[in-house]
Amino acid sequence: MASVNEIRTTFLEYFKKNGHEVVASSSLVPHNDPTLLFTNAGMVQFKNVFTGLEHRPYDRATTSQKCVRAGGKHNDLDNVGYTARHHTFFEMLGNFSFGDYFKDRAIELAWNLVTKEFGLPADRLTATVYDADEEAFVLWKKIAGLPESRIIKIGTSDNFWAMGDTGPCGPCSEIFFDHGDKIPGGPPGSPDEDGDRFIEIWNLVFMQFEQVSKTERTALPRPSIDTGMGLERIAAVLQGKHDNYEIDLFQRLIARSVELTGAPFAGSTAASHKVIADHLRSSAFLIADGVMPSNDGRGYVLRRIMRRGMRHAQLLGASEPLLWKMVPTLVQEMGKAFPELGRAEAMVIEILKLEETNFRRTLERGLRLLEEETARLPAGAPLAGDTAFRLYDTFGFPLDLTQDALRTEGRSVDVAGFETAMERQRAEARKHWKGSGSAAIEPVWFDLRDQVGATEFLGYETTRAEGTIKGLVLDGEARSQAGAGARVQLIASQTPFYGESGGQVGDTGIIRAPRARLEVVDTRKVLGDLIVHHADIVEGEVELGQPIELVVDAARRTRLKRAHSATHLLHAALRRHLGPHVAQKGSLVAPDRLRFDFSHPKPVTAAEIVAIEAEVNAYLRQNDSVLIRVMARDEAIETGAMALFGEKYGDEVRVVSMGQAEDGHVYSVELCGGTHVGRTGDVGSFEIVSETGVAGGVRRIEALVGEAAYNATARNRQRVADLAALLKVTSDELGQKVEALLDERRRLERELIESRRKLAIAGAGSEEAGQSGGAFKLVGDVKFAGRVLDGVPAKELRGTADAIKKELGSGVVALVSVNDGKAAVVVSLTLDLTTRFDAVDLVKRGVQAVGGAGGGGRTDFAQGGGPAGARAQEALSAVELALT
Repeated sequence: MASVNEIRTTFLEYFKKNGHEVVASSSLVPHNDPTLLFTNAGMVQFKNVFTGLEHRPYDRATTSQKCVRAGGKHNDLDNVGYTARHHTFFEMLGNFSFGDYFKDRAIELAWNLVTKEFGLPADRLTATVYDADEEAFVLWKKIAGLPESRIIKIGTSDNFWAMGDTGPCGPCSEIFFDHGDKIPGGPPGSPDEDGDRFIEIWNLVFMQFEQVSKTERTALPRPSIDTGMGLERIAAVLQGKHDNYEIDLFQRLIARSVELTGAPFAGSTAASHKVIADHLRSSAFLIADGVMPSNDGRGYVLRRIMRRGMRHAQLLGASEPLLWKMVPTLVQEMGKAFPELGRAEAMVIEILKLEETNFRRTLERGLRLLEEETARLPAGAPLAGDTAFRLYDTFGFPLDLTQDALRTEGRSVDVAGFETAMERQRAEARKHWKGSGSAAIEPVWFDLRDQVGATEFLGYETTRAEGTIKGLVLDGEARSQAGAGARVQLIASQTPFYGESGGQVGDTGIIRAPRARLEVVDTRKVLGDLIVHHADIVEGEVELGQPIELVVDAARRTRLKRAHSATHLLHAALRRHLGPHVAQKGSLVAPDRLRFDFSHPKPVTAAEIVAIEAEVNAYLRQNDSVLIRVMARDEAIETGAMALFGEKYGDEVRVVSMGQAEDGHVYSVELCGGTHVGRTGDVGSFEIVSETGVAGGVRRIEALVGEAAYNATARNRQRVADLAALLKVTSDELGQKVEALLDERRRLERELIESRRKLAIAGAGSEEAGQSGGAFKLVGDVKFAGRVLDGVPAKELRGTADAIKKELGSGVVALVSVNDGKAAVVVSLTLDLTTRFDAVDLVKRGVQAVGGAGGGGRTDFAQGGGPAGARAQEALSAVELALT
């Protein structure tokens, strides 16, 4: 019996031998189709190839595409566990021709695969064609040799595929397998077609036309092929099973579920085992592709899937979290075909365990409330919408989980009442939300948030995606369209653009619409989860509902990631070198640079700066992987993760870890929703450029990272080389040379000051009337020595004045020193004159003359200063005049 893995390999190898490129499965999050919540078919990743927007180096391809159908119009969630072939996660095997071969070759390849490679008996196969596709009818007879009775013409949309209301489309052919008359049901197109006897195993789409409008359809210049074969369905056929859940892959998962719960895979418990096996696959693959459980968008669908599986584990009697224990079995079965599952195994286990632990805390209370409420109801009466909403709002029960729990009682839920209660809560929330700043949030954003929901952020995985315009705001008002020259605030259904938060500035880039081009100059978050693109419409016009391509400036994003990761390492280094009191008080993460404010009572010394910078660079050189996990907020903080200043966190948080410390512990662990490098070495280099105080007990470090840090180092290195050349020494000798020059300068300055002092003192004992230097003059009977001294430091003036007084014997000395255009004024009296004059009064006269105010000291000595050094002589004259 061929295993699922062998069947997948056989399919891909068959088409590889027939000239097809084996293309890896794309992500479950479609980045090129904004109309889809999840990738739900093999052709999704090739959509732009089929429409001609994208060209690839091959024109034939084959894939085993992972798909999810659990939200939107493609929703199989409610049927899973209760039917033989419904899944939320499945693999779609497919082969594709992009303008190469067409119907004849597609039918030949399909027929040879199922009958020769897979060995299915031709007499148990039936084909269908679109009733107007006579060409396909003839080809099936010619190539497969099928009798006309087993080539069934179908005139419904089941056998005509379309990408949308407009775009590529074409007729289909399906291959059905007959499970035999022991299974009730008839062939396709018959009254009994809904039975399970004839099962579709392959659908071949002949992409032949272009739907121009509702009434106009034209032939495509390059007809193409798109096929899809469900791996689980064909495996069931090849393994002789009628129920997909009996194939080897599911049986191993179910065996593990049986082992963990002790409940048999039979009777009333079989459905629960099926749900667990199916939902485990969906949850694990969605998490591996970057979807995190949340209360909106894809994250909400993931949480619904997880909680439905967890609820069925509880129904089987599991007394503790169960799904996470099954992950290794899943990885063993599917990890080789999908390596991303193995890489994400630890994160998948972590998230499943966390979600189920949290859910179990509330499940018992929620179910008790549900039992109490239903006990009051008549048999079969629906549950009130208010009660269902209370279960959702208080206990986190999605509506469909409540509906599933009531299924066995034959009860429904008043969905309209549930929606009314939900709207009441939204209205109440508006009244109390004032935003994070000083101004209240503009009402327009509440309306848009209610209309479009949270923005799906794809930026952890990609910098390019497609979406649709969900909101346009111009001049504070919601608009339906806007034209060239306008700066709009645009909301998309999903975006790779990061909205400014956690210190990391918002992304920039471009947005392309069918008839317009926009430049995104900033990206912000509003109301916590609404990502708003601030964009200039460079050309054309945009309108609501348009498909758009969103392209982040990837080079700038890379620089931002470097700076953000460096911030985390800097924080850890500061705490290690300065102490555990260091806490982040704010940050700015910009391309190539960062600013980090932190609590610390004094300046960081030069030696500490050197040590901190060296330590950060040492961890960059370690080049360790940056590990990102999702944990419960309280658990993360209890285990030592640092929370960013001013950030608001949900119940589940991203925990970013990097670096291995000498003691074996992780060097840096922080809660952070920002973007980061994959390895610490990706930062490149780190250089601190300044350390300053910004407030009492708060210091600020500014630093450069990556290329900017390297360029700064290179510039400094060149400056050192230039200085060394100028001074005719080597770079190693430069420090000694500069120190010697500084010593020489200080010696010369001292000698110059001493010379000026001696000059000022010289001849002070001789009378030279009319001159202000080199002697004294008599003002009445008082000797007055006034001097203007250039370049003599103010601190030297008192000693100079004392020396002049000694020469005078009795008298008044006034000195004005001029440095850098400013004047310092000193007045000193011999003690015998203190009964006649006051040095403080005299110095104030001189200070006023040079533009100053005040001055102080004692009766025999006072000093002051002013900004007008050019008026030094006037200051001496003012003191002299006061002596008369």
